[in-house]
Amino acid sequence: MTSICIDGFNLALSRGTGIATYGRNLLTNAQVLGLETQVLYGPLAARSQNNVLNETALVDAERPPQKLNRKAKARRLRGTLMTRFGRSAHSIIPSGEVIWPSRSGGGKPTADRFWAAQNLFALANRSMSAYGKSTPLTFDASTDTPAPDVMHWTAPLPLHAKGLPNIYTLHDLIPLRLPHTTLDNKDTFMALCREVVRRADHIAVVSETTRQDVIRILGVPEDRVTNTYQAVSLPAALMQRSQEDVTTELEGVFNLGWKDYFLHFGAIEPKKNLGRIVEAYLASGSKTPLVLIGGKAWLDEGETALLNQVKRDGGPSADRIRQYEYMPFSMLISLIRGAKATLFPSLYEGFGLPVLESMALSTAVLTSTGGALPEVAGDAAVIVDPYDVQTITRGIRSLDQDDAMREAMVERGLSQASLFTPEAYQERLRSLYRKTGVNL
Repeated sequence: MTSICIDGFNLALSRGTGIATYGRNLLTNAQVLGLETQVLYGPLAARSQNNVLNETALVDAERPPQKLNRKAKARRLRGTLMTRFGRSAHSIIPSGEVIWPSRSGGGKPTADRFWAAQNLFALANRSMSAYGKSTPLTFDASTDTPAPDVMHWTAPLPLHAKGLPNIYTLHDLIPLRLPHTTLDNKDTFMALCREVVRRADHIAVVSETTRQDVIRILGVPEDRVTNTYQAVSLPAALMQRSQEDVTTELEGVFNLGWKDYFLHFGAIEPKKNLGRIVEAYLASGSKTPLVLIGGKAWLDEGETALLNQVKRDGGPSADRIRQYEYMPFSMLISLIRGAKATLFPSLYEGFGLPVLESMALSTAVLTSTGGALPEVAGDAAVIVDPYDVQTITRGIRSLDQDDAMREAMVERGLSQASLFTPEAYQERLRSLYRKTGVNL
């Protein structure tokens, strides 16, 4: 059976990311295509002779950062120096004994086998910064544990698998397109992208917008970049819960009514446009509560300045806005289902999964012209200029007051979401992998 391995860099994070969701969906759909699936991790613990201990290292609880002593600093420096010459990954067979975290980590990935190399991603990043080259990776294979046939990196990482086709997914080039919205070192980011382009046998992207950015900015020939989009895939158990059950949950936990609040979810960072969302919502005069879900990421001060001032001053405006730093996935699904509309007018997105998830859950959407969002939304959302607060305000008022328009958006949204089914995604993956010689 042909096997594919993806990196577990984002899968290993304690709180899920959009790229982690991408990786999980990729594994699930690759298995449907008949591929054996594997994941490469970079745990802190050294390799053990015990397979169960090796698996526990993949999901061990995060420890607070420790101040390094002189010996530890020397060991890290040596690791950085030696990493540029290559790393080897050892095989870990799922034991069935380790219970993987499900609340925030999403549970054990849909993988037949794992690979690990101690501190792989951190050292590869340090090596790239120091020497400007990606780290060659080999798999410590045997007859019982052969190396994968293809390595699919789910993000631009300074690693490449020796002797295998390497596919890299580039989700966006936001550090270059909107440099003011990220803290990335732009020279370093460009160097990494150029190294990925040089090493890649093929590049996958998640929208036509990103595909054109990659072709234009990185100078990649069109035939080396394939757009697979993404799939909207939500747990059936959550989607099939009755409206009555969800309503009871919303009232009991949040004191919110069914289709009686606006929702915005996403990390607090400039591209998510939270500052203008709050400004437009307050200006709309709407009495419908606004629920905000997302923790601080970077450059959040400007995005939260008005919100913090309103909360500090108190009064009716403060009572209309609810803010939560984090929400369990099952509860987030309930909040999406019960919302009058999702407000997601980002400045730029390489895809925009929250738009698609909201549509699939029968919730109207306000989004923007930023990046790939019009591709995802089609004609099934209220689309605004993300920089124009007055336009966002008018969109919020329309969704708040026009029941017929909102219902039409819901119907169109369900139709639009059907274009991004797992089956459609599998066909795009099939085309991608065939371009790198994978036998399906």
